[in-house]
Amino acid sequence: MTLLRSRPHTDDGERATTVAAPPPPTPRTGPLTWARDLAMGMRFAVGGGREGWIRTALTAAGVALGVAVLLCGASVPTLMNAWHGREKARENLGQANPPPAGDRTLLHARVGTTFHGTVIRGRLVRPDGAHPPVPPGIHHLPGPGRMLVSPALKEMLDAPGNGLLRERLSRYRIAGLIGDEGLQGPRELTFFAQSDTLREADAYRIDHFGKNWEPRPLTAPATVLVIMTCVALLTPVAVFLGTSVRFGNERRERRLAALRLVGADVRTTRRIASGEALLGSLLGLVGGGALFLAGRQLAPAITLWDINVYSADVHPTPLAALLITLLVPTCAVLVTLAAQRGITVEPLGIVRDRPPVRRRLWWRIALPVVGAALLVPMALAPGPIDDPLSTARLAAGSTLLLFGVTALLPWLVDTVVGRLRGGPVPWQLAVRRLQLSSAPATRAVSGITVALAGAIAIHMLLTGGQGGFAAAYAKSGRLPKISFWGHTTDWPQAERALAALRATPGVTSVRGVIDINAGRMPAPGRDTSRDMPDLLGLGSCSELRKLAALPSCRDGDVFVTGTARTSQTGVTPGATLDLNPPRGYNDQARTPRPWTIPPQTRAARLLPGDDAPFPTRYDVLLTPSALTPAQFAEPALEIVVRFDRGTPDAVEHIRNTAARINPTMSEGSSLDNPHDAQYNGVRTALFVGAVITLLLIGAGLIISTVEQLHERRRLLSVLDAYGVRRATLGWSVLWQTALPVGLGLALALVCGLSLGALLLGIIDSGLVVDWPVVAGMTGIGGAVILFVTALSLPPLWRMMRPDGLRTE
Repeated sequence: MTLLRSRPHTDDGERATTVAAPPPPTPRTGPLTWARDLAMGMRFAVGGGREGWIRTALTAAGVALGVAVLLCGASVPTLMNAWHGREKARENLGQANPPPAGDRTLLHARVGTTFHGTVIRGRLVRPDGAHPPVPPGIHHLPGPGRMLVSPALKEMLDAPGNGLLRERLSRYRIAGLIGDEGLQGPRELTFFAQSDTLREADAYRIDHFGKNWEPRPLTAPATVLVIMTCVALLTPVAVFLGTSVRFGNERRERRLAALRLVGADVRTTRRIASGEALLGSLLGLVGGGALFLAGRQLAPAITLWDINVYSADVHPTPLAALLITLLVPTCAVLVTLAAQRGITVEPLGIVRDRPPVRRRLWWRIALPVVGAALLVPMALAPGPIDDPLSTARLAAGSTLLLFGVTALLPWLVDTVVGRLRGGPVPWQLAVRRLQLSSAPATRAVSGITVALAGAIAIHMLLTGGQGGFAAAYAKSGRLPKISFWGHTTDWPQAERALAALRATPGVTSVRGVIDINAGRMPAPGRDTSRDMPDLLGLGSCSELRKLAALPSCRDGDVFVTGTARTSQTGVTPGATLDLNPPRGYNDQARTPRPWTIPPQTRAARLLPGDDAPFPTRYDVLLTPSALTPAQFAEPALEIVVRFDRGTPDAVEHIRNTAARINPTMSEGSSLDNPHDAQYNGVRTALFVGAVITLLLIGAGLIISTVEQLHERRRLLSVLDAYGVRRATLGWSVLWQTALPVGLGLALALVCGLSLGALLLGIIDSGLVVDWPVVAGMTGIGGAVILFVTALSLPPLWRMMRPDGLRTE
């Protein structure tokens, strides 16, 4: 018996001298094959000892952080719907056709106030019958002179130093707390009180709570702000997810080579590698969900742009949660397969057979150019930006500019390092390493670039908007004054209110008149609902002299201001006006209340000034005896109070006096700029988000750097054996990280400042740069370099040992 097979005869009678090769095995594919290989990879991920568990834990931790951020972003629509839903359920801003008084109706008035710049929402009611409507969060209406308060307002009232606020609300005794269903958020300051003296003139009648109204849609700048925030913060998260699933890639490749040695084909090794990444991503999904559930418990302590919600409000929609659950593992598998395409796993090791990538510039530069082309015309000719086309242009242009930064960075790094020559030994080592392969470094640094560029542009947009509000408030609030409006019945009542305010501590002067709307008398074919109403000012001679230069004045006199407008609208001596004009366009016709301007009316010249919150535009000035209270339709007392800023809490004393006069009086002032707190909150949150994103990317850089050190550990051992100092290699690691990060920071500054300038031009705002914030974020980006280098040095020292040259 022989081990050699008998060779077949050829046609010419001779034996063949070659052995027929067996047919190549047919590669097995299909769902079962994929499932088997993925399961084997998952077993390898947990069965590789301590190193395997560490590698899997690193992947899971990176994915968990990214998943938690994605879940938070996906929860924004639901928390906003819950926030608006509770507001709609408890509110009624008045009905187009007010119901008649009955057993199930009540009078409802808004009585909010401001205390030391903090807005407090308040509602005052008076039931008409025994079964009035009740808003959510309140089981039954409080009794007369009683109120229900939110827990946060209860804490504020009990806090020391808030005695003036307690005095302002002292006419109502606390009878309980408002439930969660009646609050927009746990930190909301609100109260709900009942008064048996509430008048119909000061309130409106309703028969239910809950109004079918939708919140105002976001303006185009706000929409772009949201889109840019998502792009600037979520794109780096996606980059970090892609980096996380590659943790431990070098050790994985050695194991795949061993599998090839025992007979596995290339496709099988790729599926097994995907299985290892898949397990880490699945564990990261679970960890990210747990991190999200723990983190959302902090929601009640966070107030952003006056929005404060409960923990239960922070949850993604089922569809968004399903997409995240499916896409994250799928992306982990796809990223791993893409990484395996550039290598060939052979039985004796890894062969990196991908040719050097040639970075083409044309398509990279096309992205920011197209983005700028969309935005520059809008910035050069600012105009209305509320239409969908303008919103789409803003969103597309901003997004293309940001993504253009990501696309430009690899080309910029390769171009710069390709031209570097000479220098110290650490510098040459770092440059040579980047010349050989800059993809791992630029992949993580691109996240820093897009995050920083987007954050700079958003901060410029916020700072420009905040600066505009600050300038407006500074201009209108340069005089220490505060204004009030409220219904009144006659001039004696108005005089008592003025006297009470004059007696308030800190008040220096008070001016008040009764505003009366008038219009042209209705006539056939005339639509008076589209006429701008004339404004009549009623007051004593002393009060009128604060508004106009009067020739002489005594009770009963009437004056026409004699402006161009009054002559155009027919407001002249002897003209008849309607004191019950329509309130606005398409208002229902009202019963006219004619009043004739006396023929002996004299002219008066309005004085220039800024006493009123709006420019003074009185067409007729008259004294109390010129009109009887029965002729008034909807008279409103308008008061302007000036005070001494040096008097402690002068503004709060004035507000307390106004609350005693009539709690339904509306306040108008430029003393408290609410936009400062709103913008500061958004800027702080954005800064924190950018810092967290930079730290996440820094963690990815650390892992990438350590992996590269492991891959070059034999080379490091050779250098150590030749006597290269550790400091030399430490500096090389620093420059290897600093070069891509420095180029990315420079690119981010240019792109962020350019995008921010374009956005400010679009909203017609001056160019404002928040340099401290820009410097702070740039400094944090630079600190990432030192952070990565410091944490990479211990592994570097461990690998610089001569015994690393041993081999088998």
